[in-house]
Amino acid sequence: MSSKLSNAQQWQNKTVWVTGANQGIGAATAQKFLELGANVVAFDQHFDQTNEDITQITLDISNEQAVRETCQSVLTTGATIDALVNVAGILQMGKITELTTEQWQRTFDVNVSGAFHIMQQVIPVMKAANSGAIVSVSSNANHMPRMSMAAYSASKSALTNLTMVAGIELAEYGIRCNVVSPGSTQTPMQWSLWQDESGEENTINGFPEQFKPGIPLGKLATPEDIAETVVFLCSSQANHITLQDIVIDGGATLGK
Repeated sequence: MSSKLSNAQQWQNKTVWVTGANQGIGAATAQKFLELGANVVAFDQHFDQTNEDITQITLDISNEQAVRETCQSVLTTGATIDALVNVAGILQMGKITELTTEQWQRTFDVNVSGAFHIMQQVIPVMKAANSGAIVSVSSNANHMPRMSMAAYSASKSALTNLTMVAGIELAEYGIRCNVVSPGSTQTPMQWSLWQDESGEENTINGFPEQFKPGIPLGKLATPEDIAETVVFLCSSQANHITLQDIVIDGGATLGK
């Protein structure tokens, strides 16, 4: 009972920043932290709905100057940050010879540079407090190549390694840095890949002609599935876990 009580209370008076919080995994993560009692600061380029219980901040994290000015504005109000969750990301489909330079660069600007920009702003605050947690949402595409996902897969590999380097650099300050790598998840990004009503079934079964295996558990993840793991990695229950990459894909990458 005491363990459960501690878990329920540990986020009281704590502040969590979540990028890409308008929908999908980011929205589910922000909501889960809110339910646990945390103060949630949510960032995205726009918000479809207003949530007065969450501090919603419109921001393009690929814009270094905007990130710097926005973060400093938030922090000068006396706000703190106990955990950062990097969720913001975009998907540009196309084979290597089909992708434009603009698509390639935009993918890296958001998926990698965006996390880099915001980490640069929050790390000094966490170092001063000698505590904190950073979790980046990567992809199982970092573990197994996907056809027509050159930009996405490469950017997620870069994000993963960026987070791991942060984990090494920040360990002496008690700051833990981890990664979660979701597979196919019930999000707008996933739905955009489906051509018809059989999209979910086809994703579960896999695409042998694309060298893409199916999902052994026979179902897609929900955003809440991913959010639960993110919260765990940020919590005191994971206080000796850092530099880890947890794959959440129903077995799709066969343990790779």
